[in-house]
Amino acid sequence: MNRRTLLQQTSALGITTAFSSLSRLRAADQAGKKLKVAVVALGRGMAHVQALLKLPDVEIAYLAETDSNRLEKGLKVVADQQAVSCQGVKDFRKILEDKSVDAVFIATPNFWHTPMAILAMQAGKHVYVEKPGSQNPGEAEALVAAMKKYDRVVQMGNQRRTWMKEAIEALHGGVIGPVRYGRGFYYNSRKEVGAPVQPAPADMDWNLWQGPVPDDAKHDIKKYAHYDWHWLWHWGNGELGNNGIHTLDILRWGIKGDYPLKVTYNGGRYFYDDVQETPDTGTAVYDFGHAGMSWECSSCHPRAAEKPLSEVVFYGDNGTMGIGRDSWTIYDPKGKEISQGKGAGGGDPAHMGNFLDAIRGKAKLNSPIDEGQKSTMLCHLGNIAYRTNTVVRCDPKTGRMIDNPEGEKLWTREYRAGWGL
Repeated sequence: MNRRTLLQQTSALGITTAFSSLSRLRAADQAGKKLKVAVVALGRGMAHVQALLKLPDVEIAYLAETDSNRLEKGLKVVADQQAVSCQGVKDFRKILEDKSVDAVFIATPNFWHTPMAILAMQAGKHVYVEKPGSQNPGEAEALVAAMKKYDRVVQMGNQRRTWMKEAIEALHGGVIGPVRYGRGFYYNSRKEVGAPVQPAPADMDWNLWQGPVPDDAKHDIKKYAHYDWHWLWHWGNGELGNNGIHTLDILRWGIKGDYPLKVTYNGGRYFYDDVQETPDTGTAVYDFGHAGMSWECSSCHPRAAEKPLSEVVFYGDNGTMGIGRDSWTIYDPKGKEISQGKGAGGGDPAHMGNFLDAIRGKAKLNSPIDEGQKSTMLCHLGNIAYRTNTVVRCDPKTGRMIDNPEGEKLWTREYRAGWGL
């Protein structure tokens, strides 16, 4: 693949391309055929593999993984359950050369999401990209621009958009009246960083693993793969971009907001004296003018004595609604439970199946990337507020920051030579 600067490749978006008409023809052709797909990165990606193996009319043609141990295990899982052979590659770009591949499922670390998705779209592939989908605000904008330019079907892997669909329909139907505020929670019992449970193999290609990200003089990434990179700003987005995105997306959906007026995020690394740079405890607050929302994080203490009412909670004029995965409970203004509901659920196969049906022209995406990146932008804006110790004020129409020169320095990042964005 030609690794030209991706920002140049996504510019001049007003120019008409041949992709638009071709995509409609392809959708018609694909309506009744088996789709060939590839899964890239086999940590979270193994859940993609297992889900795809349960769905009809889809063939996993490729697995891509820089870790040879993971690749071997992944290929065995597919071979045990799929009649058609699956090819394993270390470099995902080999997949893009195969014109028979319809879609790419991206489950890499965050910093690969946007560059890889854009390369896949340029190769004519549809894309399912894990949350958060981008590592910084500039990437979020570039990803959405590329989707429009190449006219591809692109879904973000925030599965609650499928699981909680019926709950949000009930909320928007007025079950608790006008919605004024929403709260989301994430509690865990994480330990200190730097002790990988599954060390990378000796033959790991670290340049390919990092891809667009240059080496960091302060940290040796070999100590933090395959997971603790999340807690170092050079590679990750902290818990806000790791798990916060799930509930932030539902909260924004519930209050019918696009971009906030102002954002704050206060907290710190309180539980361990180690190299982690992102907060393990904190609260991000978002003011949308007509309504507000907040996300509370306690990554290193489960707070078992005070479990929240539900995963997300909405407060309206006529009561309270708590939603967890595919079920919900309604309370009156005095806190008395008055009703419960349950949606179709379906786990990962339901959300990924929605993506595949959208490619076939049989369904609308539950989480199109332009909608998904509005929620991801809340993560980016929250992290900018934390890192700059400022109240981030935004244009509610665009999500762009207002009068925040320190925040602007974090809008994009430095890229490895040849991979620029």
